Amino acid sequence: MGESFVPLDFKIPEKFETKRFKLRKLTVNDAEKDFDAVISSVNHLKGIFGPGSEWPPQDLTLEQNRAYLIQHQKEFEERIGFAYTVMDSNESQCLGCVYIYPLQTPDFDAVVFLWVRKTEYEKGLDPFLFKAVKEWVKAEWPFKKVAYPNRKTI
Repeated sequence: MGESFVPLDFKIPEKFETKRFKLRKLTVNDAEKDFDAVISSVNHLKGIFGPGSEWPPQDLTLEQNRAYLIQHQKEFEERIGFAYTVMDSNESQCLGCVYIYPLQTPDFDAVVFLWVRKTEYEKGLDPFLFKAVKEWVKAEWPFKKVAYPNRKTI
């Protein structure tokens, strides 16, 4: 087991809701909806984790995606990383994901990555999600300094 990067007595938020989305713990049960979001947006998502990232691969399969989600779920349970799915209000469609992980630098407590599927990006969800997640992390999480790579932190 890895080492928790949040205090052991910290109650990890299970969900967060706004008028445009529901954010909740990502689990293997989300594999099909998550896969649909990723595969419909492969080119749009390239580089989301940095210029050297290979994710998502063009030939991603549902089983590979399921394995990614199993890993994310395990990290959440072990308190070493926190992946959330972004769902529409009735949970019929995955709109994207949010990831909160430790950052190996003295300048930051955590790093947050987030993405939305291409169709939702075109509808303007990305800046709304980013602003809401920043406010949620600041209000609900025990971090003093958070990095948001490839984002202007206003």
